[in-house]
Amino acid sequence: MEHRPYILVDADACPVKDEIYRVAYRLDVPVTVVSNARLRVPDHPLITRMVVGDAFDAADDWIAERVDRMAIVITADILLADRCIKAGAAVIAPNGRPFTTSSIGSAVAVRAIMADLRAGGDRVGGPPPFGKEDRSRFLSALDAALMRAFRQAKP
Repeated sequence: MEHRPYILVDADACPVKDEIYRVAYRLDVPVTVVSNARLRVPDHPLITRMVVGDAFDAADDWIAERVDRMAIVITADILLADRCIKAGAAVIAPNGRPFTTSSIGSAVAVRAIMADLRAGGDRVGGPPPFGKEDRSRFLSALDAALMRAFRQAKP
């Protein structure tokens, strides 16, 4: 028997937690909010808070060790996204951009290039400001990922 879809949130800097909760309530999907520090989460049976401590990559490791093909992971962390995709999970950035097997390689490469530029003293800009369009795109991507997961879960 297949288990149900579930959401894991890399939560420390996630700007779409409220949107995730609304979708989870509507579709009856469990959410685990994973963070290095205690965050306020709704008191609801579908929502679980997991504080993993402040060790480097502790939240990433906790998430990556628990994902499978029924997981939808919400993260902006490209290296965590890569680990989760390799384990079969669907991964969505908070801006709504899905990470996929076909896009993750170039995302990892761009990340490495930007890290090299920063290490060499070059000034490189960060991501654009988070806006309404990002929230809307995120909600659409999360709905689509959950619908795919529900179809996969059917016998």
